[in-house]
Amino acid sequence: MIKLISWNLLRLTGASVDDIVRLIRREDPDLLLMQEATHEIDGLARIVGGEFHRTLMPGRIHGLAMWSPVPLAVKPVVLALQNGAMFNRICQIVDLGSISVANVHLSHGQILNRRQLRRIAGVLPHRAAVLGDYNLIGPTLLPGFHDVGPREHTHIAGDMVPLRIDRCLIRGTACLEARALLRETSDHRPIVVRLSAAAHVRVPEVALAAG
Repeated sequence: MIKLISWNLLRLTGASVDDIVRLIRREDPDLLLMQEATHEIDGLARIVGGEFHRTLMPGRIHGLAMWSPVPLAVKPVVLALQNGAMFNRICQIVDLGSISVANVHLSHGQILNRRQLRRIAGVLPHRAAVLGDYNLIGPTLLPGFHDVGPREHTHIAGDMVPLRIDRCLIRGTACLEARALLRETSDHRPIVVRLSAAAHVRVPEVALAAG
């Protein structure tokens, strides 16, 4: 079993290193994925130990980051995604042995972000999970993957419109738990999933219909 957390930190004005440290100590994840991580987060491992990797989005002051409490057997790799109209996007992928995990912050375009998901799926092994800020409305439409993330809203756009854009897609594994934590200093709520390798994944039809 593996416990994963994903959190869009909200660059510069959102979650601080101290906020992340409190989350780690409270939830004890096996892998923490972060979006909109700036250089201010680089000191995380000096405080809580473990291994930290951050990759900037092209031309941006923030990027994707992941923290593990133990050394990773294989270093994360970076996959370039299809470019958006304004910003280029990347994906961080780490092979944990029993499963590969992709950390994403996808484009806002509702066709483009689905194309980006298909590119990611094409390089992942059978047992895989894709977590992060999808910027996606409605079903993901990614063949072979199941949306098992929390079914509640994870972000409030403009402090007015609740959206479920922080998600988790899985293939070749089973989801034992999915929940969204309380909103703290970011405009996104962290999401938590517990996954277990399984030969077959059953997803309730009502969950699939909810998109």
